[in-house]
Amino acid sequence: MKFNININSDVDFDELINKVKRFSSKVAKQIMDDVASIRERDPAARSNAEVLLLYPGLHALIAHRIAHFFYKKEYYFIARTISQTAKSLTGIEIHPAAKIGKSLFIDHGSAVVIGETTEIGDNCTIYQSVTLGGTGKHVGKRHPTLGNNVMVGAGAKVLGPITVGDNSKIAAGAVVLNDIPANSTAVGIPARVVRSQSVRVENNLDQINIPDPVAQELCILKQKIIELENRLNEKEKIQ
Repeated sequence: MKFNININSDVDFDELINKVKRFSSKVAKQIMDDVASIRERDPAARSNAEVLLLYPGLHALIAHRIAHFFYKKEYYFIARTISQTAKSLTGIEIHPAAKIGKSLFIDHGSAVVIGETTEIGDNCTIYQSVTLGGTGKHVGKRHPTLGNNVMVGAGAKVLGPITVGDNSKIAAGAVVLNDIPANSTAVGIPARVVRSQSVRVENNLDQINIPDPVAQELCILKQKIIELENRLNEKEKIQ
């Protein structure tokens, strides 16, 4: 069995090394800005050293910035190697083509997935088990765009080429399939806007007892079983 892996055989490595050197100073500044941003937003962060050495979200972001550099230069194999290595080390998968702005904070980080055509603005916060993914129905631009200062809660899924506006919040566990306007809060499955411009837009909001479609189907099935048992009991009485 033969594996044909093209690593751009015509790569000018001297030119590549020079580009990496110029890029390294920019990355160093971005890293320090990211560390400062994390310390501002995470009360558990006690020092720059702790954030730099022990935060997997930061490690994944640093790896992505490097992988994205190579991806833009069309060194795709190198870019994917970096991103997949970072995934194995951090549990966070970020496609090297994804566009990420300044000071992204991936808190906790485990099981976060950020797709190829995702765009993330500045100062966003993403919690564990978030997916910024596709629906399988689109080509080209397939993944979401987050504006600036967006927060995506734990376990939320933002799917498709949709836009979440600046300063908006996605509640934990929400599934977002449509655009969310700026300065809004969205909750539920599928997600619905419950606050916009700091004004509640849904009076009967219950974020605890959000309808569970699986539980609803189980209740229907249980009712049908009860009905069948009643019919069997009636037939046994007749006999």
